[in-house]
Amino acid sequence: MTLSWVQIFRLGLVQACLGAIVVLMTSTLNRLMVVELALPVVLPGALVALHYGVQITRPNWGHLADQGGNRTRWIIAGMGLLALGGLGATLAIPVLETSFALGLALSVLAYAVIGLGVGASGTSLLALLATATAEHRRPAAATITWLMMIAGIALTAITAGRFLDPYSHGRLLIVVAVICSGAVALTVLAVWGIERRVIARAAPAPQRFRDGMRDIWADRRARHFTFFVFLSMTAYFMQELILEPYAGLVFGFTPGQSTQMSGAQNGGVFLGMVLVGVAASGLRVGSLRLWVVSGCMGSALVLVVIAGASLWALPLVPLVVALGFFNGMFAVAAIGSMMQLAGEGTDKREGTRVGLWGASQAIAAGFGGLTGAALVDLARGVLPVADAFGAVFLVQAAIFTGAAGLAARIMAARDAAQLVPGE
Repeated sequence: MTLSWVQIFRLGLVQACLGAIVVLMTSTLNRLMVVELALPVVLPGALVALHYGVQITRPNWGHLADQGGNRTRWIIAGMGLLALGGLGATLAIPVLETSFALGLALSVLAYAVIGLGVGASGTSLLALLATATAEHRRPAAATITWLMMIAGIALTAITAGRFLDPYSHGRLLIVVAVICSGAVALTVLAVWGIERRVIARAAPAPQRFRDGMRDIWADRRARHFTFFVFLSMTAYFMQELILEPYAGLVFGFTPGQSTQMSGAQNGGVFLGMVLVGVAASGLRVGSLRLWVVSGCMGSALVLVVIAGASLWALPLVPLVVALGFFNGMFAVAAIGSMMQLAGEGTDKREGTRVGLWGASQAIAAGFGGLTGAALVDLARGVLPVADAFGAVFLVQAAIFTGAAGLAARIMAARDAAQLVPGE
């Protein structure tokens, strides 16, 4: 038997838990380092890049899943590592204030553990979905689980933001501890017993990891899709480390307000994903390629407006929500394409393929986030603060435009498919 819709929803709860912890590490702690602790933007940028860099191990996790490993075990263990890393990164905030060297060492260790946890749990989860989900349900399953991750991010950011004000280090630790422990408990409940009840397709014959990767890389479509993932995700993540500091330094947002803004942005992502899912499945409007290109171009246009928001006295939050909306449009269409491509070929190495694209995304996320932070620091040396951030947003818009052009070329019309096909 294959995964039911209820079981797919339960696995989506794991994605929600992943997002709930990660958003605090990449948004809230990032803002605290830059604004409250007055550290260079590049420092949290490097830490977040480290956690993404560690995720280059994703293909290895996928390969283990393809060889018939116990995916439930890796999902739960990975979430446990992620929670421990999140608590460690939070404890490093007050330490950075009193002892920079010790706080930095603790942060480096914590963010490395976070990367291992996300890689182990996230890749094993997607491998289970790809192998145990019926063919006609795969795109819908990917969309549902991603929507739930965005919902987890948005709800956590909004809720945590309300409890963080008035800010104190002790209050921060309590909020993070509650979220991390809750995420681990919910993950255990969500995945318990599912893998035993479904029969995934037979695992391929044992093969060396290097050989499997070489075979997948020889597939032209898989290779080109990897390039698209890297470019689009570089653009997607460039604002991750600078948007909340931008809100604090230029618009005067408090930590709670900027955290809630991050939640509102991910609420926009959620709405964009829902719109594309309804249009593509219910109304049969558009193809995956159309939605990817439209989402990338819409994101580029909104970023141009955000770059001049302070000059034109425009409200920031609605623009951030619009950016999230267009991000969601392109992301969900790209995920639908990924799940379709993951099952292609005679080798049926869904886990290794998903791991390859996950590694490409992780490298792009680290590169994009660190590049955006470094460019802001450089620009602040020669430009006013608002103009420095605006210049980076314009660079991000240009990369989104390039990703749209690449998607239009490599996503052939015959590869377009509905996100939620009929049963």
